[in-house]
Amino acid sequence: MYVEQLLPAEPDDARPIVLVHGGGGQGTDWLAGADGRPGWAELIVATGRSVHVVDRPGFGRSPGRLPAQGVVPMTARLFAAGDQDGHTQWPGPGGPDDPLVRALAAAASGLAADLAAAQETEFRLMTGVLERIGPAVLITHSLGACAGWLVAWRRPDLVAAVVALEPPPPFLIVPGTPLDLAHGLTATPLGERVPAQIPIAVVEAEASAMAAGCRAVSAALSEAGLPAEHIRLADHGVHGNGHGLMLERNHDAVLDVVLNWLFAASNRTETGERR
Repeated sequence: MYVEQLLPAEPDDARPIVLVHGGGGQGTDWLAGADGRPGWAELIVATGRSVHVVDRPGFGRSPGRLPAQGVVPMTARLFAAGDQDGHTQWPGPGGPDDPLVRALAAAASGLAADLAAAQETEFRLMTGVLERIGPAVLITHSLGACAGWLVAWRRPDLVAAVVALEPPPPFLIVPGTPLDLAHGLTATPLGERVPAQIPIAVVEAEASAMAAGCRAVSAALSEAGLPAEHIRLADHGVHGNGHGLMLERNHDAVLDVVLNWLFAASNRTETGERR
């Protein structure tokens, strides 16, 4: 698994952040917006935190990349449907002819045929990263949430917090593809329940085709005894985002919501520990 480390010139004492890309994406999704402006990785490093950007096995700069089929129309549908249904933050015109859509699609990879086995590999390698850098905050996007849930459930000692951006809904199945979350939040069994003291947030964009799943994920976590905070960006005055919220025009405003939540969650955890 390829891991890129970015270190601040003046580090603070906050936990490192690990950025985990979604579906057919790759780590570079965090390095720049779709229109080339500085991405989340650089913006987070500027706050004094160290950042580790992973390319999940078989994606991006990691070995074993698989071709993705029908990726341009799928990317357009999921990330850049155009200025409809309130989706105003994609920086291009949207649709399959949008050059920004085509650039994003060109970097996409297909899913492994055995998704459960692939997620076990992700868990093993993600655990190895966290054992080297110490407990960290996991910020995941879309299908990358599965790796975050597995590590949090099985190795909660390595996880300071989890922020899941637009995770897939529980038991999601897409016929004709390997995508089958047979165990609810993941394709492989989660294992024992994660201790409830790990702060978890599920972030929902206002105009995303995946938005409805965020409430279902939050409910599933609560049913498992893990109360997660369901953050609706619109409630924080951040409007018009689609599924690729870290790639869009106002991605810095989205990041501000996430970092403010992390700061508050960290303060609550430290206060609880002192008590």
